[in-house]
Amino acid sequence: MNKLVLKAEKRLVIGSKVKKLRRQGIVPANVFGHTVKSQAIQVSAVEFARVYKSAGETGLIWIKVEGEDKERPTLIKALTNNPISGERLHVDFHQVNLKEKVTANVPVEIVGESQLVKDGLAVLDLNLHEIEVEALPTDLPENIVFDISGLTEIGAQLKVADVKLPTGVTLVTDSEMLVVALGAPMKEEPVEVPVTEEEVTGAEVPVEGAPVEGEKPAEESKPE
Repeated sequence: MNKLVLKAEKRLVIGSKVKKLRRQGIVPANVFGHTVKSQAIQVSAVEFARVYKSAGETGLIWIKVEGEDKERPTLIKALTNNPISGERLHVDFHQVNLKEKVTANVPVEIVGESQLVKDGLAVLDLNLHEIEVEALPTDLPENIVFDISGLTEIGAQLKVADVKLPTGVTLVTDSEMLVVALGAPMKEEPVEVPVTEEEVTGAEVPVEGAPVEGEKPAEESKPE
């Protein structure tokens, strides 16, 4: 993968005033590390989107802060988006030491196809979307793959322990945690439609106050 470099500027605007930055196409951010003091920075929304598309949350992003000679190797620690518009609201970059192992949550990717699911005889239940691992920053995988083509019966499942990790990558998540399983499809319950007396007898139900056939209508009382 090509080296991903993201230019940044030191950020002076803080608090609620950062809304103005977002309107200008700028994403407020912070970069920090184990032995690095947190630094408020800002990056171009367009450039961040380009880099993030390639790096995701496990790929190295080299932050080039204006005025600094060296680029900072970082991983995305947290990304806050607007839940409605999807706008990037804030990014936390974790500056790492390339010679020290880090922990990261790696996305689960499902590959293959289960014939039961294809035929509508089973449903795929995904219970775990990320798996935490430990590795050198340069060894972190982009995703962790689980092949479901071997799941051939209801109840068949894959656990974290079934994953094959690259060399240098170790599990942090409990290996007994369930990742994916085949479940029985839900049966549709028949909807009961209420039946009226008219539908049962075929006769009309008399309206309250209406005269019954063969019965003399009641005489109306005359005003005195």
